[in-house]
Amino acid sequence: MSRSLSVVQLLPELEVGGVEQGTLEIAAALVAAGHRAVVISGGGRLVPQLEALGATHITLPIGRKRPSSVLLIRQLRALFVREQIDLVHARSRLPAWLGYLALKGLPVAERPRWVTTVHGPYRVNRYSQIMVSGERVIAISQFIRGYIARAYPAVPASRVRVIPRGVDRAQWPADYVPPAAWLAAWQERHPALRSQPALVLPGRLTRWKGPEDFLGVLARLRARGLAVHGLLAGGPHPHKLAFERSLRALARELDVADDLSFLGQRRDLREVIAVSACAFSLTRVPEAFGRTTLEALSLGVPVVGYDHGGTGEILRAVFPAGLVPPGDLDAAAQRCADFLAAPPSVQGEHGYTTAQLQAATLAVYAELCHAPRPDHAQASARG
Repeated sequence: MSRSLSVVQLLPELEVGGVEQGTLEIAAALVAAGHRAVVISGGGRLVPQLEALGATHITLPIGRKRPSSVLLIRQLRALFVREQIDLVHARSRLPAWLGYLALKGLPVAERPRWVTTVHGPYRVNRYSQIMVSGERVIAISQFIRGYIARAYPAVPASRVRVIPRGVDRAQWPADYVPPAAWLAAWQERHPALRSQPALVLPGRLTRWKGPEDFLGVLARLRARGLAVHGLLAGGPHPHKLAFERSLRALARELDVADDLSFLGQRRDLREVIAVSACAFSLTRVPEAFGRTTLEALSLGVPVVGYDHGGTGEILRAVFPAGLVPPGDLDAAAQRCADFLAAPPSVQGEHGYTTAQLQAATLAVYAELCHAPRPDHAQASARG
């Protein structure tokens, strides 16, 4: 971009997840390139990290689904004008609606440009349609591009840009070895893992991520006489703690409670994955991208994953040996047993990098900010 820009990103909150991680990565790229990065959300544990990058956070409850949220439209509109925002990038449905309606209240010639990212295969309806209203619509995988084409055929393909998520190879290098102090503390806390290979399911503890399937795989491996230990590396949403209790009950029912550790939310996920013999991606519905799959593969750790969505896309490109049919726990257990018997070589180099994500996204911003406004720009959310 030839001139400095002020870019706003809109999302519900800055807690933990792929949307939040991508928001921080783009904020970092904007600041590094000499632009101004502003994030508007309801706040969360990642705000200090965002601000440490040199970005600005503005706290507004734009993710709360309640009638009074419409009052935020005027606040957003005033903020866009006051902060002289050049481009607004929405990453979630309710924030997108609020941002879109705020922009509609401004004269066309003075409106910030409008970008949306489709982070998942939302239910197809009028509410979700806002996510394809952008002058540029970013799809985070080929799977999501296909979803957009099927669900919203009126959206011109020329408006859609596929920008896969990525990992920082400096942070997730192949054959990474955790520090000795970390290893000592880990082995002291988990003595069983000195003699048993660890199997990890990384990611937020939620039903759709497949932890129940993971427990089923553990039970099948144990039934074969394989001494393995499962790790659930992720915590539940604060409002969904009952799900963790149900998983503990299921572990007892399957007789794997002694072979399973609930690690909670981790700041050392890289280290946990690195010391694991195999990682899993067992999402019950196709995942939009599959960041944890990519992180494990980048470390050289084999992944057993269902062949659908973004996870299937990544595995086909980087590690096809890990693909199993969705929902087939017997196949997943067999594939893991094969990997334990003969550890496979995992391709360390791939094109799914944070640098690629950042460069491609900033290129979209530049393309749009330097392009003339079409007559229909932001005229409707109908795609």
